[in-house]
Amino acid sequence: MEMSESTTEKNGRQRKHHTSWKMKMNERKQATDLEIEESETLLQGSDSEVGHSAPKVCYGLKDELGNVCLLLFLYVLQGIPLGLAGSIPLILQSKNVSYTDQAFFSFVFWPFSLKLLWAPLVDSIYFQRFGRRKSWLVPTQYLLGLFMLYLSYTVDSLLENNGQKGPDIVTLTAVFFLFEFLAATQDIAVDGWALTMLSRENVGYASTCNSVGQTAGYFLGNVLFLALESPNFCNKYLRFEPQAKGIVTLSDFLFFWGIVFLVTTTLVAIVKKENCKKSKPKEETQGVMETYKLLFSIIKLPTVWTFCILLLTAKMGFSAADAVTGLKLVEEGVPKEQLALLAVPMVPLQILLPLIISKYTAGPRPLDIFYKAFPFRLLIGLEFAFLVWWTPSVKQDGGFPVYYYIVVLLSYAVHQVSLYSMYVAVMAFHAKVSDPLIGGTYMTLLNTVTNLGGNWPSTLALWLVDPLTSKECKGAEGQTCGSAEEVGLCTKLGGACVTTFDGYYVESVVCIVIGFGWWFWLGKKMRKLQEEKTSAWQCRRTK
Repeated sequence: MEMSESTTEKNGRQRKHHTSWKMKMNERKQATDLEIEESETLLQGSDSEVGHSAPKVCYGLKDELGNVCLLLFLYVLQGIPLGLAGSIPLILQSKNVSYTDQAFFSFVFWPFSLKLLWAPLVDSIYFQRFGRRKSWLVPTQYLLGLFMLYLSYTVDSLLENNGQKGPDIVTLTAVFFLFEFLAATQDIAVDGWALTMLSRENVGYASTCNSVGQTAGYFLGNVLFLALESPNFCNKYLRFEPQAKGIVTLSDFLFFWGIVFLVTTTLVAIVKKENCKKSKPKEETQGVMETYKLLFSIIKLPTVWTFCILLLTAKMGFSAADAVTGLKLVEEGVPKEQLALLAVPMVPLQILLPLIISKYTAGPRPLDIFYKAFPFRLLIGLEFAFLVWWTPSVKQDGGFPVYYYIVVLLSYAVHQVSLYSMYVAVMAFHAKVSDPLIGGTYMTLLNTVTNLGGNWPSTLALWLVDPLTSKECKGAEGQTCGSAEEVGLCTKLGGACVTTFDGYYVESVVCIVIGFGWWFWLGKKMRKLQEEKTSAWQCRRTK
């Protein structure tokens, strides 16, 4: 369970079971919801409405139940790749890969934070006869299905330990990066279609479908998969006769969902039609180049530029706690499936927290909540470091006692309160300052910067763990443990690499110091941005 925020965001939209990956998904989902709400005010037509010349027709939910179910299913499919990718770091950690390798693999989660770069292409280039959204949705989901089928035959060999050689991190990262790139592109298409598939009376259900569907998909691809893949979990709870493997393997899971993607995408391509006779929706921009020029003009605003710098640096203090803690717990022997299952009781809390916190961020100064929650989240990072240090001392022959998991669960719950307080406050401020004439583009830009502000510190934190850690080979004279090859050789000669100095604790303290420094100096500057006039956040559009 990585205690993280991950980011995404309209994008990324986070995780976890590795909690950091779980939170990435949550932020992607919540930011998408906000953008959907922004775009609702711009919507002038939909797939459920006729042209301007026709009389206005009011649709009830029953009239569009089929469209709602389709949207829900598409968002479930969207969550599957996110969940699967989020499970890989935990699997890698159980194979004792280095934190440098984990840092390299973390680039897999960047596409959802960068999709703003190609989103204008998805919105502007399409085949009108086939449908604006289906032109991208159908081929993207076909490719996702084919990718899953390909991975079902190759992923075991990529993850397999062969002697001194561990998992093929470079190939795994490349394959899953393309996998997540396709998922991010599918996300753009589905988000766009969500706004026009439903009538104006029911378009609010789009964000509900997004929240429920992505959460369900991520649960299937991460929590459920890790549980069913674990021999210990299956033997303890689901079998009468113990076996060496879980009920499903990663290959089986990928093959099944690959077939589901191919079959359902074919049905969507054939059965579901995009109505081409509707009135054209009101667009924020008219073309690709205009969108990119608009983004550049927003960034050039002094207030926006300052705000972006603050967003890119605000999460440095949380990076060790968010990106490394969950992996450290797995390293200390906590079963990855148990960490994944701890996220289940957090779901009601994650639903209620935004509703409660939004009451305090609805005023003119939402960033005050961000500022007040900031030091508490830093201190929780210190508590996480203590939790990792405490873990080996409570380990028993049969695993960990119940009270240990209760402590982990409570720690995660407190972390969620501070995390959501900061995130909801930032999202509220995004909505407050975004120029209403270009609200969707403006919001997407700020959400993208927010996501990147979480991604790069997490990657850096993972990469620094190994250089800051010291290990020695005990039981094999003359051997060292400075690299994966040396670790393998030490083990082969009958020795064992023992950590003499864990860089995670150094990193935790350094991050907390940096975090408090940011809070004292730059945090106040962020609060002062609330005093800027509305005109300071608005830009002139070039025709």
